[in-house]
Amino acid sequence: MSAPHIPTTLGALLIGGFVATMFSGVVTLQTLWYSRAYKSDPKPLKSLVLSVWLLDTIHTALIWAAVWDCLIGDYGSFSSVDHIPWPIPLTVILTAILTFLIHCFLAHRIFMLSGRNYFMALPVLILAVVRVVSASVTTQQMEQYGSYTEFKAHAFWLFTLGLSVSSAVDILITALLSYLLQSTRPTANRLNAMVNKLTVAAFETGALTCVGTIASMICWVSMPSNLIFLGLHFVISKLYATSLLVTLNIRKNILETDLESESTRPYTSPAGQDNPVIFNLGVIQARNSMLQSSPVQVHMVKSTEYDI
Repeated sequence: MSAPHIPTTLGALLIGGFVATMFSGVVTLQTLWYSRAYKSDPKPLKSLVLSVWLLDTIHTALIWAAVWDCLIGDYGSFSSVDHIPWPIPLTVILTAILTFLIHCFLAHRIFMLSGRNYFMALPVLILAVVRVVSASVTTQQMEQYGSYTEFKAHAFWLFTLGLSVSSAVDILITALLSYLLQSTRPTANRLNAMVNKLTVAAFETGALTCVGTIASMICWVSMPSNLIFLGLHFVISKLYATSLLVTLNIRKNILETDLESESTRPYTSPAGQDNPVIFNLGVIQARNSMLQSSPVQVHMVKSTEYDI
């Protein structure tokens, strides 16, 4: 990159680092919230949250190591702008690993919601594996060439493939979750509000990560002479971590809101007489009624109660 434009190269890395650090703070807050609110969650789920937080923290440290190397270590050297610092390839593979963990979690959720349908869950897992393999080779290629110009000349298709597959997985997961939730909508009104909230949450979290990935890919394809794509790529893993933690942390609110709403309705006895019901009895009755629904609806209710 001869005569580099500093604002769109080093400046893009600096701003990307700031935005990524801001989202990393959100991830930490969401993790603390989770650890306090969901102490009864199964250990595998707690381990997933801890792993995501640790990977996110390491990822942030690597971002700033790269920014320091570019802005301070090579200060005043325009020729070094084209150099790929050693932490940059590591941020790529860490993003892929974190993304893979979250895709596996969502594939498991699809598997359970679909009544253990392998044909729905397997495409998600296959694409997730392709994504992480692509990122692994990308990391190796970055380290081998050590130059953005050389990397773009020889591995342009590879990085594009990784971002494309990641976007495809997000779209597929969002579509499958929305379909499964909407296709099992109960005839009774008691679960409609919960279905609507879970569908909206699935769409919003999927759209968040997909938009970030597509934005990075567009900049990579359309502006090969700058590093705006990399500044956006710094943020992608933060969006995935945030989407996972938000998905987990809204469960209690969804369940309590819907059960409380259900419990305030008058109870009709078998004899056809309306009787007021205290809150606890209403909650028990509403939950038992929900658990008499289809297997998909049963898992939907249980998943909001932390039994994922």
